[in-house]
Amino acid sequence: MSRDAAISRVTDYFEAGQFQSDLADLVTYRSESQSDAPEARSECQRYLEQAMLPRLNALGFNCEIIDNPDPRGGPLLIGERVEGDDLPTVLTYGHGDAVLGQDGMWRDGLSPWEIVEEGDRLYGRGTADNKGQHLINIAALEAVVAERGSLGFNTRIVLEMSEEVGSVGLPEVFKAYKDRLTADVLIASDGPRLQPDVPTMFMGSRGGTTFDLVVETHEGAHHSGNWGGLLSDPAMILAHALACITDVRGQIKVPEWRPDSLTDSVRAALKDLPVAGGQGPAVNPDWGEEDLTPAERVFGWNSFTVLAMVSGVPDAPVNAISGWARATCQLRYVVGTDPEDVVPALRRHLDAHGFENVEIRCHDRGFFAATRLDPEHPWAQFVGDSIRKTSGELHVLPNLAGSLPNDSFTDILEVPTIWVPHSYRGCSQHAPNEHVLKPVCRDALRVMAGVFWDLGEQGGPKS
Repeated sequence: MSRDAAISRVTDYFEAGQFQSDLADLVTYRSESQSDAPEARSECQRYLEQAMLPRLNALGFNCEIIDNPDPRGGPLLIGERVEGDDLPTVLTYGHGDAVLGQDGMWRDGLSPWEIVEEGDRLYGRGTADNKGQHLINIAALEAVVAERGSLGFNTRIVLEMSEEVGSVGLPEVFKAYKDRLTADVLIASDGPRLQPDVPTMFMGSRGGTTFDLVVETHEGAHHSGNWGGLLSDPAMILAHALACITDVRGQIKVPEWRPDSLTDSVRAALKDLPVAGGQGPAVNPDWGEEDLTPAERVFGWNSFTVLAMVSGVPDAPVNAISGWARATCQLRYVVGTDPEDVVPALRRHLDAHGFENVEIRCHDRGFFAATRLDPEHPWAQFVGDSIRKTSGELHVLPNLAGSLPNDSFTDILEVPTIWVPHSYRGCSQHAPNEHVLKPVCRDALRVMAGVFWDLGEQGGPKS
């Protein structure tokens, strides 16, 4: 009975092919929370009932599947395994819902709902986001129990099926079930490693808000020869409006969107973190805030993105001036940005630049606030030391560049949050050809078995 034996046990689980087999089963559930189809909602229910509940019950969890109080959201599972009132309690989390499968858009030989192995890659929707990640954590808990006979701490778990639609209903559930979800710390997994061969730990996330910018100038489309020079072109107006939000290299020009939270301590935490190299697209050193490092731009600053833009009929253009143009936009923001003022600030900025006719339409979906925990926090130090003991190296981020429902944990449940991601930035999550890397999964299983073993042996940080 030892730490090394627990890590060896979970390594054998991977080497024997059982992890791949288990993940393949999870991928078959078409749990598309972004779909309005009734069968998608039933698949989300089935994922919890058939894929998660039996496994968690076998691990000693008492679980309950509850309805989402928000009609837009899917069901949730909450459970607990109690070993002693004098032991620390660890909360963990995952989401079994996925973005739309995008059937027919994957390259030849791949399907979103079937695992396909190619070299070190396992393709399938949800492999990286997030089925593979919470499977790794559950398997690591199983390995520790199998080796020690117990965990040595109490565990609570939340699995939701609405993360990809903004975790709608999650705050309400946390408020209603707060007494059943109290814990000393959250240790969970989502998002990518900074580099695939080195574990990453982050303690918060950027917030995110999406909205449409719409210009409507006249009814219908009209012949570009007869009306060119007489009718306003909404696409041109919209393009100029977007150009006043950032400059040509993407530097934000809305004053209230420029945060003041990139302190010396945050800069120190981000110093020398490698964001270039590895797998995935090349980083453009000439994009974003000019006087910031690449790490500071993505982890310590705000970023504005045009997700989609359309006017007329792009697939079948005709010689006509469209009456409308629309851009779907997103702001990712760090701590220090007032989320309630994001849209009002943009409205003021557009008006000041003469774009009163550009309408802002906010999306009707939940989004996450920005959060950040001090890297010197005792729980961050404890988990970080454990990961280094197993892996030798660790990248520590004050917050993830993406967005998570972390504010529900920090603001409602009031727990420190530690995230240990098990994917990598080139995984194509939210896109065709999503995949995980087998070496990352193997390493992550070992890392998490070590973290959970150390928690049971040491009881968490001493201060």
